[in-house]
Amino acid sequence: MKYKLLGRTGVQVSELCYGCMSFGGDADEAMSARMYRASRDAGINFFDTADQYNKGRSEQILGELVRGHRDELVIATKTFNPTGEDVNARGNSRRHIARAVDGSLKRLQTDRVEILYLHQQDPLAPLEESMRALEDLVRAGKVLYPALSNHSAWQTQLALGVQERAGWARLQVIQPMYNLVKRQAEVEILPMARANDVAVVPYSPGAAGLLSGKYLEKQSGRLVTNKMYEARYGEPWMHEIAAKFVAFCRGRGLHPVGAAVAWVATHPAITAPIIGARNIDQLQASLDSVKIEMSPALRAEITALSRTPPPATDRSEEQRK
Repeated sequence: MKYKLLGRTGVQVSELCYGCMSFGGDADEAMSARMYRASRDAGINFFDTADQYNKGRSEQILGELVRGHRDELVIATKTFNPTGEDVNARGNSRRHIARAVDGSLKRLQTDRVEILYLHQQDPLAPLEESMRALEDLVRAGKVLYPALSNHSAWQTQLALGVQERAGWARLQVIQPMYNLVKRQAEVEILPMARANDVAVVPYSPGAAGLLSGKYLEKQSGRLVTNKMYEARYGEPWMHEIAAKFVAFCRGRGLHPVGAAVAWVATHPAITAPIIGARNIDQLQASLDSVKIEMSPALRAEITALSRTPPPATDRSEEQRK
């Protein structure tokens, strides 16, 4: 396992980040502990969760697992999604962010998290309010590095501008979706991050299992049972790309999951892809991604299997000259 700098923080994180979304849900406590130990044994020191995951159980289980070696780890969590029935128990208001972080710290059994992401953009809360909430938490020592997930490039750049003008702690990390069939981040998000020296920790490198090949055989999984994932990855052309990718990997002796993670990881803007699993067997292929020698030539061949998104100006004809 190699380690990479996290933005401008000086902190070193493993080249893979372990996502704990399955903890307390698809993975019970025993399986969560096995996968946690496997990721630690592989050298991972970077863990990602959220207050919404399995109604807080993900944070609770992770908090138990890190006892005794908390200071060896970099932990990220998120807030925005509903944590209760109350109308204000959600969003990016200063009120909710402050209350949500206190809840996360209690469940994680820690005095701080290294990274706090705002999980989604909130149309009801002015960006200045949300950035001030992050600054308050940084000053209180409860959050070390502000971060954004699922925000556009312009929203992220606007947030950086607000922070710079106010003299507040800057965003250090973003978390976009990025994989072989979801490449929109290449157009503006990843270039923006590189220009600002912001770390990129993308989720869903395996496209919710689509790129594993299991759906080619009509197996059950999130794309079949979860309407959100079915809508996200339901386009026929995505499944066509997945079929070509799986055939390519089999022809090269590569595990599709490992190759999908390695493809994401080797984009120059990426710090650490988030991997996750429901069981040990699923996890191993992602952990083995670091063993794949993803040369520029191999990455270009894999990239050619998918659709390249048009540039921000939409003047793609100029790129073909």
